[in-house]
Amino acid sequence: MIAALVDRVVRSQRWLDPVGAYVQGLVGKLYEALGRLGRALKNFLHGTWLGHALHPVITDVPLGAWTAAIVADLIGYTGRLRPEVGDYCVLVGVLASYAALVTGYTDHHETSGEERSVGIAHGLIMTTTIGLYTASWLLRWRGGGSVHDLAVLLSIVGYGLLISGAYLGGDLVYKLGTMVNRNAFIEGPKGFVRVGKPEEFAEGQMKRVEADGIPILIARHNGQLYAIANTCAHAGAPLDEGELNGTIVTCPWHGSQFDIVSGQVKWGPATFNQPSLTVRQTGDAVEVRLRTQ
Repeated sequence: MIAALVDRVVRSQRWLDPVGAYVQGLVGKLYEALGRLGRALKNFLHGTWLGHALHPVITDVPLGAWTAAIVADLIGYTGRLRPEVGDYCVLVGVLASYAALVTGYTDHHETSGEERSVGIAHGLIMTTTIGLYTASWLLRWRGGGSVHDLAVLLSIVGYGLLISGAYLGGDLVYKLGTMVNRNAFIEGPKGFVRVGKPEEFAEGQMKRVEADGIPILIARHNGQLYAIANTCAHAGAPLDEGELNGTIVTCPWHGSQFDIVSGQVKWGPATFNQPSLTVRQTGDAVEVRLRTQ
């Protein structure tokens, strides 16, 4: 019932998608203005270098710190714990939250449709949460008494928003598949499967084939055939509709780049490698099988 209610509320807010698109435009212009540095920074913030989306790695820090802060604040009112403990927990969370904010809006840049609407709702709630906790820290820094009490109240309100925003963040990942590896459950082929004849694969060209129902991208470079999964790990785009430059294929949707020799991701927003396949030519047949890691 809660999930259905949240879905109805989010979908009824028609202003979310245009706001999401506007924010995407701002983020894109910012990175473009920085030129090559901006592109490298965006790549870093997606987590391509880590082999894992960077945003969820960072979000655990403010969530844990602010949970500890609430506990410390409440115990502090009993006199069993100094109020500074909660103050420092809030500070740790605030510092980490700005990194989470930047990585979150960076990932949001490559979303669309319902994913974009839910994403901007999540982002706006978390931005408000960070604002409340920042204000709480500033009040704590100024002094105690009623000012500190107000700071604790802001933290409590912020924590309620934090949980709400985290719920939508879970929807983005587990329901809508944002930044999820689209090839996570690929299973085959385990043995060699025929996918065509050698003359069907021209030098420097990409071709989509199927092997055991799995879409495969095959390309010939310097006479050698290479094969990787055709579904982009980032958002599911068909890689054969992209561009091939040497051994690097560029995704047609968001510009992720992969090496067709190894399947390794070379540029984001993708963070996961493409499954690669072993290719062999036997007589008049080209055969592939999933490469074991």
